[in-house]
Amino acid sequence: MYDLLTITGPTACGKTSFAARMAYELDGEIISADSRQVYRRMDLGTGKDLEDYEVNGRHIPYYLIDIAEPGTTYNVYRFQHDFHETYNEIKSRGKLPILCGGTGLYIESVLKNYEFDGRQCPKLNSLVVGLSIDRDLRREKISRRLDQRLEAGMVEEVRNLLNEGISSDRLIRYGLEYKYLTLYVLGEISYEEMHDLLEIAIHQFAKRQMTWFRGMEKRGTPIHWLDTSLPLDQRIQQVIDWLK
Repeated sequence: MYDLLTITGPTACGKTSFAARMAYELDGEIISADSRQVYRRMDLGTGKDLEDYEVNGRHIPYYLIDIAEPGTTYNVYRFQHDFHETYNEIKSRGKLPILCGGTGLYIESVLKNYEFDGRQCPKLNSLVVGLSIDRDLRREKISRRLDQRLEAGMVEEVRNLLNEGISSDRLIRYGLEYKYLTLYVLGEISYEEMHDLLEIAIHQFAKRQMTWFRGMEKRGTPIHWLDTSLPLDQRIQQVIDWLK
């Protein structure tokens, strides 16, 4: 009997929307495993897609998003603590916790029960579902989503963070969107350079994510890969069957 459902995969594979749909079907609640979505006011750059948590008019509860201030440090130690507190709270209400995200270290830290601070946490029995997406389609979705987020105001988001007094060094350390957009806002690279460098970096990030997931399998975490090209109803039923 599984006590946790984990849904993971590379960026732009549709993790959030699928996890929300599974939560709708299974009376579950979502715990985010994303190292940057923890930060408030870092919305477009981290791809929070909060509208995905509305399914057929019902709000799906989610946790560990918007829990830290930009400029502060959130790490795997804090994630472990926050995850277990949230997990226990969800279980106490008779709901199914669903861990969803693409930060492999965070996911593995709770599934493998890493002891970073010497505290022993209960071992979890999780079904791990990885969303598999065609590489060319993934690249197309990454590029399209980048353009959509830029049009939606991602440059202004970064400019506002800098205007708040958050240091450029800190934003650059958050990587990807925040690195290249900060360099652009500071006038160190052109818009075209920012766009092209960022697009390449996100594609490389997706490849690194897949490398981590393959490493998880080698380290003893079975991942049930689910083809995202299958019809939604078929994917839902497959996960339900795996959970039995």
